[in-house]
Amino acid sequence: MSSSQLNRDFEVAVVGGGPVGLVTALLLAREGVATALLEKTPDIETDLRASTFHPPTLDLLDGIGLAGGLIAQGLISPQWQVRLHPEGDRAVFDLGVIANATRHPYRVQCEQWKLSRLALAALRAEPHAEIFFATEVMGVAQDNEGVSIDLGGAGAPPKLRARFVIGADGARSVVRQALGFGFEGETYPETTLLATTTFPFEDHLEGLTNIAYCWKAGGNFSLLRVPGRWRVSIYPREDMPIEAQITDEAIAASMQEIVAHRAGYDVMEKRPYRVHKRIAPHYHRGRVALAGDAAHLNSPSGGMGLNGGLHDAFELVAALRDVRAGAPLAGCLDRYERRRRPVALEQIIAQADANRARMREKDPAKRREILGNLQAIAADRQRQEDHLLRTSMIAGLRQAAAVS
Repeated sequence: MSSSQLNRDFEVAVVGGGPVGLVTALLLAREGVATALLEKTPDIETDLRASTFHPPTLDLLDGIGLAGGLIAQGLISPQWQVRLHPEGDRAVFDLGVIANATRHPYRVQCEQWKLSRLALAALRAEPHAEIFFATEVMGVAQDNEGVSIDLGGAGAPPKLRARFVIGADGARSVVRQALGFGFEGETYPETTLLATTTFPFEDHLEGLTNIAYCWKAGGNFSLLRVPGRWRVSIYPREDMPIEAQITDEAIAASMQEIVAHRAGYDVMEKRPYRVHKRIAPHYHRGRVALAGDAAHLNSPSGGMGLNGGLHDAFELVAALRDVRAGAPLAGCLDRYERRRRPVALEQIIAQADANRARMREKDPAKRREILGNLQAIAADRQRQEDHLLRTSMIAGLRQAAAVS
Protein backbone atom coordinates (compact mmCIF):
# COMPACT_ATOMS: atom_id res chain seq x y z
CA MET A 1 0.00 0.00 0.00
CA SER A 2 1.45 3.36 -0.99
CA SER A 3 2.00 6.35 1.27
CA SER A 4 -0.59 8.34 -0.65
CA GLN A 5 -3.19 5.65 -0.05
CA LEU A 6 -2.36 5.59 3.63
CA ASN A 7 -2.81 9.33 3.94
CA ARG A 8 -6.23 9.56 2.39
CA ASP A 9 -9.24 10.73 4.36
CA PHE A 10 -11.92 8.50 5.87
CA GLU A 11 -15.53 9.00 6.78
CA VAL A 12 -15.08 7.35 10.19
CA ALA A 13 -12.00 6.30 12.13
CA VAL A 14 -12.59 3.67 14.82
CA VAL A 15 -9.89 3.65 17.48
CA GLY A 16 -9.51 0.27 19.18
CA GLY A 17 -9.37 -3.20 17.65
CA GLY A 18 -11.12 -5.18 20.35
CA PRO A 19 -14.51 -6.77 19.72
CA VAL A 20 -16.41 -3.50 20.17
CA GLY A 21 -14.20 -1.59 17.74
CA LEU A 22 -14.14 -4.40 15.19
CA VAL A 23 -17.92 -4.84 15.22
CA THR A 24 -18.40 -1.06 14.97
CA ALA A 25 -16.08 -0.88 11.97
CA LEU A 26 -17.80 -3.83 10.33
CA LEU A 27 -21.24 -2.28 10.74
CA LEU A 28 -20.02 0.96 9.18
CA ALA A 29 -18.18 -0.70 6.30
CA ARG A 30 -21.21 -2.85 5.51
CA GLU A 31 -23.15 0.41 5.03
CA GLY A 32 -20.62 1.65 2.50
CA VAL A 33 -18.86 4.02 4.92
CA ALA A 34 -15.13 4.54 4.30
CA THR A 35 -13.82 3.31 7.64
CA ALA A 36 -10.36 3.09 9.22
CA LEU A 37 -9.75 0.75 12.16
CA LEU A 38 -6.76 1.75 14.29
CA GLU A 39 -5.28 -0.69 16.81
CA LYS A 40 -1.99 -0.26 18.67
CA THR A 41 -1.26 -3.98 19.13
CA PRO A 42 0.16 -5.99 16.21
CA ASP A 43 -2.67 -8.54 16.24
CA ILE A 44 -5.80 -9.57 18.12
CA GLU A 45 -4.96 -10.27 21.74
CA THR A 46 -5.94 -13.69 23.09
CA ASP A 47 -5.40 -13.13 26.80
CA LEU A 48 -8.02 -13.78 29.47
CA ARG A 49 -10.87 -11.33 29.02
CA ALA A 50 -14.65 -11.57 28.69
CA SER A 51 -16.26 -14.91 27.87
CA THR A 52 -20.04 -14.51 28.21
CA PHE A 53 -22.43 -13.49 25.42
CA HIS A 54 -26.01 -12.75 26.44
CA PRO A 55 -29.15 -13.56 24.40
CA PRO A 56 -29.84 -10.09 22.92
CA THR A 57 -26.18 -9.72 21.95
CA LEU A 58 -26.45 -12.97 20.02
CA ASP A 59 -29.60 -11.62 18.36
CA LEU A 60 -27.72 -8.50 17.23
CA LEU A 61 -24.69 -10.46 16.04
CA ASP A 62 -26.98 -12.83 14.15
CA GLY A 63 -28.17 -9.88 12.10
CA ILE A 64 -24.64 -9.34 10.75
CA GLY A 65 -23.76 -13.00 10.26
CA LEU A 66 -21.45 -13.44 13.27
CA ALA A 67 -23.60 -15.31 15.78
CA GLY A 68 -23.44 -18.69 14.03
CA GLY A 69 -19.65 -18.81 14.00
CA LEU A 70 -19.48 -17.66 17.60
CA ILE A 71 -22.00 -20.26 18.78
CA ALA A 72 -20.12 -22.98 16.89
CA GLN A 73 -16.94 -22.11 18.79
CA GLY A 74 -18.57 -21.76 22.21
CA LEU A 75 -20.79 -23.56 24.69
CA ILE A 76 -24.54 -23.04 24.62
CA SER A 77 -25.48 -22.44 28.24
CA PRO A 78 -29.23 -22.21 28.92
CA GLN A 79 -28.83 -22.12 32.71
CA TRP A 80 -26.74 -20.33 35.31
CA GLN A 81 -26.67 -20.61 39.08
CA VAL A 82 -25.71 -19.17 42.44
CA ARG A 83 -24.62 -21.88 44.89
CA LEU A 84 -23.29 -22.57 48.35
CA HIS A 85 -20.09 -24.57 48.45
CA PRO A 86 -19.50 -27.30 49.44
CA GLU A 87 -23.14 -27.97 50.38
CA GLY A 88 -24.30 -27.59 46.78
CA ASP A 89 -27.55 -25.77 47.63
CA ARG A 90 -28.30 -23.53 44.66
CA ALA A 91 -30.65 -21.26 42.80
CA VAL A 92 -30.80 -22.16 39.12
CA PHE A 93 -32.07 -19.77 36.45
CA ASP A 94 -33.29 -21.10 33.09
CA LEU A 95 -33.09 -18.73 30.12
CA GLY A 96 -35.70 -20.84 28.32
CA VAL A 97 -38.22 -18.83 30.35
CA ILE A 98 -37.53 -15.78 28.13
CA ALA A 99 -37.71 -17.64 24.81
CA ASN A 100 -40.54 -15.32 23.74
CA ALA A 101 -38.17 -12.32 24.02
CA THR A 102 -35.12 -13.58 22.13
CA ARG A 103 -34.11 -15.89 19.30
CA HIS A 104 -31.26 -17.16 21.51
CA PRO A 105 -32.62 -18.15 24.95
CA TYR A 106 -29.21 -19.01 26.33
CA ARG A 107 -25.80 -17.56 27.04
CA VAL A 108 -22.85 -18.60 24.92
CA GLN A 109 -19.62 -19.19 26.81
CA CYS A 110 -16.84 -18.29 24.40
CA GLU A 111 -13.65 -16.28 24.66
CA GLN A 112 -14.06 -12.76 23.28
CA TRP A 113 -11.08 -13.08 20.94
CA LYS A 114 -13.06 -15.61 18.92
CA LEU A 115 -15.61 -12.92 18.14
CA SER A 116 -12.75 -10.53 17.34
CA ARG A 117 -11.32 -12.97 14.81
CA LEU A 118 -14.71 -13.53 13.20
CA ALA A 119 -15.31 -9.79 12.93
CA LEU A 120 -11.80 -9.16 11.61
CA ALA A 121 -12.17 -11.77 8.88
CA ALA A 122 -15.47 -10.21 7.84
CA LEU A 123 -13.99 -6.71 7.96
CA ARG A 124 -11.07 -7.70 5.74
CA ALA A 125 -13.57 -8.71 3.07
CA GLU A 126 -15.16 -5.25 3.06
CA PRO A 127 -13.87 -2.90 0.33
CA HIS A 128 -14.76 0.20 2.37
CA ALA A 129 -12.55 -0.73 5.35
CA GLU A 130 -8.84 -0.18 6.00
CA ILE A 131 -7.25 -1.94 8.99
CA PHE A 132 -4.16 -0.57 10.72
CA PHE A 133 -2.61 -2.81 13.36
CA ALA A 134 0.53 -1.74 15.27
CA THR A 135 -0.76 1.82 14.93
CA GLU A 136 -0.98 3.94 18.05
CA VAL A 137 -3.12 7.04 18.34
CA MET A 138 -0.97 9.82 19.78
CA GLY A 139 -3.44 12.68 19.63
CA VAL A 140 -6.92 13.67 18.45
CA ALA A 141 -7.97 17.19 17.47
CA GLN A 142 -11.25 18.22 15.85
CA ASP A 143 -12.54 21.24 14.00
CA ASN A 144 -15.79 22.15 12.27
CA GLU A 145 -15.08 19.93 9.28
CA GLY A 146 -13.55 16.82 10.79
CA VAL A 147 -11.00 15.22 13.08
CA SER A 148 -7.23 14.96 12.73
CA ILE A 149 -5.53 11.96 14.34
CA ASP A 150 -1.79 11.87 15.03
CA LEU A 151 -0.40 8.36 14.68
CA GLY A 152 2.71 6.41 15.53
CA GLY A 153 3.90 2.95 14.58
CA ALA A 154 5.67 1.13 11.80
CA GLY A 155 3.87 1.52 8.49
CA ALA A 156 1.36 4.02 9.82
CA PRO A 157 0.89 7.45 8.27
CA PRO A 158 1.86 10.32 10.58
CA LYS A 159 -1.65 11.72 10.44
CA LEU A 160 -5.10 10.58 9.40
CA ARG A 161 -8.20 12.65 8.77
CA ALA A 162 -11.82 11.56 9.32
CA ARG A 163 -15.21 13.23 9.50
CA PHE A 164 -16.00 11.31 12.69
CA VAL A 165 -14.01 9.37 15.28
CA ILE A 166 -15.24 6.59 17.55
CA GLY A 167 -13.17 5.80 20.63
CA ALA A 168 -13.50 2.11 21.41
CA ASP A 169 -10.02 2.00 22.89
CA GLY A 170 -10.73 0.66 26.34
CA ALA A 171 -10.39 1.79 29.92
CA ARG A 172 -7.29 3.92 29.29
CA SER A 173 -8.87 5.51 26.23
CA VAL A 174 -6.66 8.06 24.49
CA VAL A 175 -9.77 9.34 22.72
CA ARG A 176 -11.63 9.96 25.98
CA GLN A 177 -8.61 11.79 27.38
CA ALA A 178 -8.38 13.89 24.23
CA LEU A 179 -11.96 15.00 24.82
CA GLY A 180 -10.97 16.15 28.30
CA PHE A 181 -13.46 13.80 29.97
CA GLY A 182 -12.88 12.35 33.38
CA PHE A 183 -13.80 8.79 34.30
CA GLU A 184 -15.99 9.06 37.36
CA GLY A 185 -16.32 6.21 39.81
CA GLU A 186 -14.03 3.98 41.83
CA THR A 187 -11.69 1.03 41.80
CA TYR A 188 -12.75 -1.75 44.13
CA PRO A 189 -10.21 -2.52 46.85
CA GLU A 190 -9.73 -6.19 46.06
CA THR A 191 -7.72 -7.85 43.31
CA THR A 192 -9.25 -10.85 41.55
CA LEU A 193 -7.21 -13.82 40.38
CA LEU A 194 -8.33 -15.45 37.14
CA ALA A 195 -6.96 -18.84 36.06
CA THR A 196 -7.91 -21.62 33.68
CA THR A 197 -7.69 -25.38 34.06
CA THR A 198 -8.82 -28.48 32.17
CA PHE A 199 -9.96 -30.14 35.40
CA PRO A 200 -13.57 -31.39 34.92
CA PHE A 201 -15.36 -29.63 37.77
CA GLU A 202 -18.65 -30.74 36.20
CA ASP A 203 -17.84 -34.36 37.13
CA HIS A 204 -17.32 -33.50 40.79
CA LEU A 205 -19.89 -30.83 41.69
CA GLU A 206 -23.48 -32.04 41.46
CA GLY A 207 -25.74 -30.04 39.19
CA LEU A 208 -22.99 -27.62 38.14
CA THR A 209 -23.94 -25.41 35.20
CA ASN A 210 -21.50 -23.73 32.82
CA ILE A 211 -21.88 -20.49 34.78
CA ALA A 212 -21.75 -20.72 38.57
CA TYR A 213 -21.24 -18.01 41.18
CA CYS A 214 -20.26 -19.69 44.43
CA TRP A 215 -19.89 -18.87 48.10
CA LYS A 216 -17.30 -20.76 50.13
CA ALA A 217 -16.24 -20.51 53.76
CA GLY A 218 -14.82 -17.02 54.25
CA GLY A 219 -14.93 -16.04 50.58
CA ASN A 220 -16.26 -16.79 47.13
CA PHE A 221 -15.28 -17.92 43.64
CA SER A 222 -16.87 -18.34 40.24
CA LEU A 223 -16.64 -21.10 37.66
CA LEU A 224 -17.21 -20.20 34.02
CA ARG A 225 -16.81 -22.93 31.45
CA VAL A 226 -15.48 -22.32 27.94
CA PRO A 227 -14.57 -24.97 25.36
CA GLY A 228 -11.90 -27.26 26.76
CA ARG A 229 -11.40 -25.57 30.11
CA TRP A 230 -12.86 -23.87 33.14
CA ARG A 231 -12.15 -20.24 34.01
CA VAL A 232 -11.86 -19.95 37.77
CA SER A 233 -12.14 -16.51 39.38
CA ILE A 234 -10.64 -16.62 42.84
CA TYR A 235 -11.20 -13.83 45.32
CA PRO A 236 -7.96 -13.89 47.27
CA ARG A 237 -7.23 -13.93 50.95
CA GLU A 238 -6.81 -10.54 52.54
CA ASP A 239 -3.98 -11.62 54.87
CA MET A 240 -1.47 -12.48 52.12
CA PRO A 241 0.12 -10.36 49.37
CA ILE A 242 -1.23 -10.96 45.88
CA GLU A 243 2.24 -11.92 44.64
CA ALA A 244 2.17 -14.93 46.95
CA GLN A 245 -1.28 -15.98 45.73
CA ILE A 246 -0.73 -15.77 41.97
CA THR A 247 1.93 -18.49 41.70
CA ASP A 248 0.95 -21.75 39.98
CA GLU A 249 1.24 -23.54 43.31
CA ALA A 250 -0.98 -21.06 45.14
CA ILE A 251 -3.60 -21.08 42.38
CA ALA A 252 -3.63 -24.89 42.37
CA ALA A 253 -4.00 -24.88 46.16
CA SER A 254 -7.03 -22.56 45.84
CA MET A 255 -8.57 -24.98 43.35
CA GLN A 256 -7.95 -27.83 45.80
CA GLU A 257 -10.25 -25.96 48.19
CA ILE A 258 -12.98 -26.22 45.58
CA VAL A 259 -12.46 -29.90 44.75
CA ALA A 260 -9.72 -31.96 46.38
CA HIS A 261 -7.82 -33.70 43.59
CA ARG A 262 -4.95 -35.98 44.48
CA ALA A 263 -3.32 -35.74 41.05
CA GLY A 264 -3.20 -31.95 41.29
CA TYR A 265 -4.32 -29.20 38.94
CA ASP A 266 -2.86 -27.96 35.69
CA VAL A 267 -2.91 -24.16 35.70
CA MET A 268 -2.95 -23.15 32.03
CA GLU A 269 -3.36 -19.38 32.19
CA LYS A 270 -3.53 -16.91 35.03
CA ARG A 271 -3.64 -13.21 35.68
CA PRO A 272 -4.60 -10.81 38.47
CA TYR A 273 -6.90 -7.92 37.67
CA ARG A 274 -8.52 -4.98 39.41
CA VAL A 275 -12.22 -4.30 39.10
CA HIS A 276 -13.71 -0.85 38.49
CA LYS A 277 -17.02 0.92 38.24
CA ARG A 278 -16.60 4.09 36.20
CA ILE A 279 -18.45 6.11 33.60
CA ALA A 280 -17.60 9.07 31.38
CA PRO A 281 -19.65 12.23 32.06
CA HIS A 282 -20.61 12.34 28.38
CA TYR A 283 -20.44 9.89 25.49
CA HIS A 284 -19.56 12.43 22.79
CA ARG A 285 -18.28 15.87 22.02
CA GLY A 286 -18.48 17.36 18.56
CA ARG A 287 -17.47 14.76 15.99
CA VAL A 288 -16.02 12.27 18.49
CA ALA A 289 -17.97 9.60 20.40
CA LEU A 290 -17.11 6.83 22.87
CA ALA A 291 -18.26 3.22 23.11
CA GLY A 292 -17.57 0.21 25.32
CA ASP A 293 -14.93 0.34 28.05
CA ALA A 294 -13.84 3.78 26.87
CA ALA A 295 -17.24 5.03 28.07
CA HIS A 296 -18.06 2.75 31.03
CA LEU A 297 -16.52 0.06 33.22
CA ASN A 298 -18.20 -2.37 35.59
CA SER A 299 -17.52 -5.43 37.72
CA PRO A 300 -17.41 -8.55 35.52
CA SER A 301 -19.92 -10.27 37.82
CA GLY A 302 -22.82 -11.08 35.51
CA GLY A 303 -20.80 -10.77 32.31
CA MET A 304 -22.32 -7.50 31.10
CA GLY A 305 -19.36 -5.28 30.19
CA LEU A 306 -18.50 -6.59 26.73
CA ASN A 307 -22.16 -7.08 25.90
CA GLY A 308 -22.95 -3.50 26.86
CA GLY A 309 -20.12 -2.28 24.64
CA LEU A 310 -21.48 -4.23 21.69
CA HIS A 311 -24.92 -2.76 22.32
CA ASP A 312 -23.27 0.70 22.26
CA ALA A 313 -21.79 -0.13 18.86
CA PHE A 314 -25.12 -0.89 17.23
CA GLU A 315 -26.75 2.22 18.72
CA LEU A 316 -23.87 4.51 17.75
CA VAL A 317 -23.76 3.26 14.16
CA ALA A 318 -27.51 3.88 13.94
CA ALA A 319 -26.94 7.45 15.14
CA LEU A 320 -24.28 8.07 12.49
CA ARG A 321 -26.55 6.53 9.86
CA ASP A 322 -29.10 9.23 10.64
CA VAL A 323 -26.38 11.90 10.42
CA ARG A 324 -25.43 10.69 6.96
CA ALA A 325 -29.10 10.90 6.01
CA GLY A 326 -29.09 14.59 6.91
CA ALA A 327 -30.09 14.69 10.58
CA PRO A 328 -28.20 17.08 12.88
CA LEU A 329 -24.99 15.58 14.28
CA ALA A 330 -25.41 16.91 17.81
CA GLY A 331 -29.00 15.73 18.05
CA CYS A 332 -28.18 12.21 16.89
CA LEU A 333 -25.23 11.83 19.23
CA ASP A 334 -27.24 13.35 22.08
CA ARG A 335 -29.84 10.64 21.47
CA TYR A 336 -27.08 7.99 21.55
CA GLU A 337 -25.95 9.31 24.92
CA ARG A 338 -29.51 9.57 26.28
CA ARG A 339 -30.13 5.97 25.34
CA ARG A 340 -26.88 4.28 26.30
CA ARG A 341 -25.46 6.19 29.27
CA PRO A 342 -28.44 5.68 31.62
CA VAL A 343 -28.48 1.98 30.73
CA ALA A 344 -24.80 1.73 31.60
CA LEU A 345 -25.34 3.55 34.88
CA GLU A 346 -28.72 2.19 36.00
CA GLN A 347 -28.60 -1.30 34.55
CA ILE A 348 -25.08 -2.52 33.77
CA ILE A 349 -23.00 -0.86 36.49
CA ALA A 350 -25.77 -1.10 39.11
CA GLN A 351 -26.46 -4.80 38.50
CA ALA A 352 -22.78 -5.71 38.36
CA ASP A 353 -22.16 -3.82 41.59
CA ALA A 354 -25.08 -5.60 43.28
CA ASN A 355 -23.84 -8.97 42.00
CA ARG A 356 -20.40 -8.29 43.42
CA ALA A 357 -21.81 -7.19 46.79
CA ARG A 358 -23.99 -10.32 46.97
CA MET A 359 -21.09 -12.65 46.37
CA ARG A 360 -18.83 -10.74 48.77
CA GLU A 361 -21.26 -11.40 51.62
CA LYS A 362 -19.53 -13.58 54.23
CA ASP A 363 -22.17 -13.96 56.93
CA PRO A 364 -23.61 -17.52 56.65
CA ALA A 365 -27.10 -16.47 57.77
CA LYS A 366 -27.25 -13.61 55.27
CA ARG A 367 -26.00 -15.91 52.52
CA ARG A 368 -28.81 -18.33 53.31
CA GLU A 369 -31.31 -15.48 53.20
CA ILE A 370 -30.01 -14.25 49.85
CA LEU A 371 -30.02 -17.76 48.41
CA GLY A 372 -33.57 -18.35 49.66
CA ASN A 373 -34.73 -15.18 47.94
CA LEU A 374 -33.06 -16.22 44.69
CA GLN A 375 -34.61 -19.70 44.92
CA ALA A 376 -38.04 -18.09 45.42
CA ILE A 377 -37.51 -16.00 42.27
CA ALA A 378 -36.46 -19.08 40.30
CA ALA A 379 -39.54 -20.99 41.51
CA ASP A 380 -41.98 -18.32 40.29
CA ARG A 381 -42.11 -18.18 36.49
CA GLN A 382 -43.15 -14.52 36.26
CA ARG A 383 -40.56 -13.37 38.78
CA GLN A 384 -37.89 -15.44 37.06
CA GLU A 385 -38.84 -13.98 33.68
CA ASP A 386 -38.57 -10.43 35.04
CA HIS A 387 -35.24 -11.28 36.66
CA LEU A 388 -33.85 -12.83 33.49
CA LEU A 389 -34.98 -9.94 31.30
CA ARG A 390 -32.86 -7.67 33.51
CA THR A 391 -29.83 -9.93 33.97
CA SER A 392 -29.74 -10.92 30.28
CA MET A 393 -29.76 -7.20 29.35
CA ILE A 394 -32.99 -7.32 27.35
CA ALA A 395 -34.61 -4.85 29.76
CA GLY A 396 -31.71 -2.45 29.22
CA LEU A 397 -32.11 -2.54 25.45
CA ARG A 398 -35.84 -1.95 25.84
CA GLN A 399 -35.14 0.99 28.16
CA ALA A 400 -32.82 2.51 25.57
CA ALA A 401 -35.25 1.97 22.69
CA ALA A 402 -37.99 3.81 24.58
CA VAL A 403 -35.90 7.00 24.67
CA SER A 404 -36.55 9.36 21.78
